[in-house]
Amino acid sequence: MQEWLIHIVNTHPYLTYAIIVFISFVEGPLLAMVCGLLVKLGDFHFIPVYVALMAGDLIGDTVWYGIGYHFGHRFVKRFGKYLSITEQGVSTIERIFHKYKSSILLVSKVTMGFGFALVTLITAGMVKIPFGRYLAMNILGQFIWTGILISLGYWFGHLYTEVDSIFGKISVLSLFIVASAGLFGYGKYLKKRVAKTV
Repeated sequence: MQEWLIHIVNTHPYLTYAIIVFISFVEGPLLAMVCGLLVKLGDFHFIPVYVALMAGDLIGDTVWYGIGYHFGHRFVKRFGKYLSITEQGVSTIERIFHKYKSSILLVSKVTMGFGFALVTLITAGMVKIPFGRYLAMNILGQFIWTGILISLGYWFGHLYTEVDSIFGKISVLSLFIVASAGLFGYGKYLKKRVAKTV
């Protein structure tokens, strides 16, 4: 399995990293942890993976900013219920933007937004945060956040390579799956909590 993956990466590097960009656009945190694990196992190269993960997430940030900038409240009223975004949530983030300016973007990135990540990105476009500042803050936040997640996956990869027994390797992989599921579940929990409280 691992040899097959290495072969694919070596023979089709551009396609491989393009796929990483696309998937990270949809679900970046879990993919970053998996990629960190695979970097340690020698399947991926660190810098291209880091860049691809950041690129996918930042493309998503740009799309959400554009939606907020051009469609704003119309989009929230029509599609917000499918994305756990409400008018009240937008109003809350607008007040935060007025108080803390664009620094909230950085905080949102490195804390998974405490459930406000998506609404923060859309609201940034709605309140017309200058795109250059928006992108700069998101790049900085994304650099930190992606680094944390890759490092976490890399650490699990290190544990995996340090144990010799089959049971030990299965235990490390099980722990990795639990941690990944926990991260995913926590993000879902935050979104649902915000949707109920705003």
